Amino acid sequence: MAAVTPEVLWAQRSSKTDAEKNFVYLTISVPDVPTANLKLDLKPTGLTFTGHSDSLKRTYHLELEFYAEIDPEASKINHTSRDVEMKLRKKDLDDAYWPRLLKGSQKQHFLKTDFDKWVDEDEQNEAAEEDLGNFGGMGK
Repeated sequence: MAAVTPEVLWAQRSSKTDAEKNFVYLTISVPDVPTANLKLDLKPTGLTFTGHSDSLKRTYHLELEFYAEIDPEASKINHTSRDVEMKLRKKDLDDAYWPRLLKGSQKQHFLKTDFDKWVDEDEQNEAAEEDLGNFGGMGK
């Protein structure tokens, strides 16, 4: 059976002075994939994800090459029963948003803006801080 590309949601924040406010939210939607059945390889330039759901009899696979580098050591990952959530620290401090998530500019059908987490560039300083207490449950 061929692997399915999961839906990916993303949003971002940027800061030239505060690394904690310079990140990308990334959510990979993979229902019923237990931690034991997933492999996530996070690198500065991208990620590779493979996961298998026994109940859905489905294998997911995803490879992303980021627009710019991230800091994997400072990034956080949380695995839930529905998805894998990540807060990826951007490597370079900059007030400007990345123009897109991926290095290539071709539209990807599986990639969508996470409007629940998105804040416009000019409003990010007024945006309420997200509750990120659930991050860090998976480790590296």
